[in-house]
Amino acid sequence: MTNYQVDLTNCDREPIHIPGKVQAHGFLVAVDNSFAINYVSENISKFLATDANSLLGKKIADLERLLLSQEDAGFITQLLLLGKHTKSFETINPYRLSISNESFNLILSQAGTNYLLEFEPDSTATEFDIQKTIGRSVSEMLTGKSLKHLLDNAAEQIKNLIGYDRVMIYKFLDDGHGEVIAEVKEEHLEPFIGLHYPATDIPKQARELYKVNLTRIITDVNAEASAILTLATEGETLALNLTHSALRAVSPIHIQYLKNMGVASSFSISLLYQDELWGLIACHNYTPRFINFKAREASKLIGQIISSALEYKQDEENSSKNNQYKAAYDELTGILRKGGNVADAITKHTTSILDVTDASGAVLAFEDQLIMLGVTPSTEQMTPLVDWLKTNMEDRIYHTHKLPDVYQPAKAFSTVASGALACTLSKELGEMIVWLKPEQISTVNWAGNPNKPVEINEDGLMSLSPRRSFDVWEETVKHTSQRWSKAEISNVLKLRDEVVFAINRQANEIRILNEKLKQAYEELDTFSFTISHDLRTPLSTIKNYSELLLESNSSLDEDAKRILNKVIGGADKLNFLIKEVLNYSRVGRAELQNTDLEMASIINDLKNDLVVAFNTHNLVFEVGNTPSVYGDRTMVTQVFANLLNNAIKYSSRSAPPHVKVEGKETQTEVIYSITDNGVGIDINYYNRIFDLFKRMDNVRNYEGTGVGLAIVKRIIEKHNARIWMESELGVGTVFYIAFRKNL
Repeated sequence: MTNYQVDLTNCDREPIHIPGKVQAHGFLVAVDNSFAINYVSENISKFLATDANSLLGKKIADLERLLLSQEDAGFITQLLLLGKHTKSFETINPYRLSISNESFNLILSQAGTNYLLEFEPDSTATEFDIQKTIGRSVSEMLTGKSLKHLLDNAAEQIKNLIGYDRVMIYKFLDDGHGEVIAEVKEEHLEPFIGLHYPATDIPKQARELYKVNLTRIITDVNAEASAILTLATEGETLALNLTHSALRAVSPIHIQYLKNMGVASSFSISLLYQDELWGLIACHNYTPRFINFKAREASKLIGQIISSALEYKQDEENSSKNNQYKAAYDELTGILRKGGNVADAITKHTTSILDVTDASGAVLAFEDQLIMLGVTPSTEQMTPLVDWLKTNMEDRIYHTHKLPDVYQPAKAFSTVASGALACTLSKELGEMIVWLKPEQISTVNWAGNPNKPVEINEDGLMSLSPRRSFDVWEETVKHTSQRWSKAEISNVLKLRDEVVFAINRQANEIRILNEKLKQAYEELDTFSFTISHDLRTPLSTIKNYSELLLESNSSLDEDAKRILNKVIGGADKLNFLIKEVLNYSRVGRAELQNTDLEMASIINDLKNDLVVAFNTHNLVFEVGNTPSVYGDRTMVTQVFANLLNNAIKYSSRSAPPHVKVEGKETQTEVIYSITDNGVGIDINYYNRIFDLFKRMDNVRNYEGTGVGLAIVKRIIEKHNARIWMESELGVGTVFYIAFRKNL
């Protein structure tokens, strides 16, 4: 047989399902599909008048002959054939028989291509009426209304059933370590209730076996296990899989662990929740103790009933919180499906993203801003955390209840955010929602120091050893929050899908609106150009005929001449307006020819032209710094021409008129200001000054069409620039234009 050495590197991979040994209180025989004996435990000689080697390779009939004191010939063969036919041995086990005038149970099971025959005593430390005992035990257990009462009652009833010195309910936590949450014991024993045990005490592969074997007995830790012998095949011996074996020997590490605790015998019953190992009913006795198959099956049945009740109670206790989360999710879903701004929908109503979990704070990172709800770190602290999550989130969701352990800066704000649950909305844009839970400082009482499983042996090498001391070892846990529940994570995932759907829908709506707006602009440009162009011919005709009448007809009286002059003046004004509309439409149709513009020459040329054109007395025209601008020369010149024209025109009646233009640079923009001391703009017109044909009441006496600023606005938008103003009636106006730098 192959020996397996356990060391520090492979404890979690120790093949405990193939230990190569069985416990000493029974013996094992394994046969293949032809019912030939290919495995026998070495201790068979203690129970039958034979030895293991003499049976290897023989047929099952040879074993039957050794057991024929009270049995018919071929009885084991018939049991095996029946089990093979029904594909189960549950209705057969246990088969009672007599060996050396003592009652034994034969327990049959399948192990790959082999069939296990395990013989163990039928006598037990506990005799009882199984039906009455189980009925009474279950009735007592289910009287408790809460999960705690159920578990306390379960521990009490199991102790009454099997009579062990200590019965504990041991619950596994998320990281694999366990806690004793219920206990019944003999009075002289120290309590273990509330103690925590590290995950290494019951490693992963052992927990997996507990899901397959719902009961497990270790009769006597001091009894030497018996080796399983087999014949070599092609020079190799294959280990026998004892996953379903009742007699399977115990890991030497676990045996030493029990010895260190002073435990002589142990028995466990698995508790499952949604097909996963929730915990164990762990029973300890301080002297060797055996309970037979019937008692173990009764205990297993009680464990299954407890598991069902546990699932019901656990779901019942979870349902209240889950219903709250679901109600919040349903409310937010309803708001999102109505349309509108997505960020407002999930942050600005009575129900918000904060309500879909048990978090104390939530942060929405969306459209280059952070929206905070509840108790959160500062913006300065959240911004780098969000950046870290963008880089480190490999999936659409991430959660931890120990944020400072994985993100060191979180120690500075662990009191408000030791737990984080994040979901991405857009990986490309780095948009996400983050929920936060505060620190919960707690004290964990360990059964011995869980951090010292390593000892130095005589050779100076490290070796793995179970703890020798189980004295209470106290640990203060900081930088840890309440764990995120499955319901919270599930709710967040569902909400994420709804938010992403709403964002995509809104993006599509905006895209459609942009297409319609673009089409409307193009149609308006075409219409404006066509109408303006077509109006010029009849307008020229009106003007020309009016001038001809005025010049060629000397008999006209003064009133007729005055009327004709007004017609000619009106035609000139209308012609100017048509030119302005054409200019406006050309802005929309023209393609930009962007270059770096030397603004000093452009502004000085405009200054010279405008000063001559207006001939304003005592005009003070200042030109400050003139950094270059990246844009289309014709259009940028048109912007400054319009704004400077207005500045001079509307300050012409001030004493003296004062106009100033200057620029300054930031890291990303060039910002120009054009200041005047003119009539100013009424605050009621601030939102309309860039509209087409809009003019203020206080400038009715100044010539203008209401098109100039509309042209300016359109040119600015075409350059992806910004324009805004500040003004006060009777004091003056400042227009600001911010052009993006060509980086």
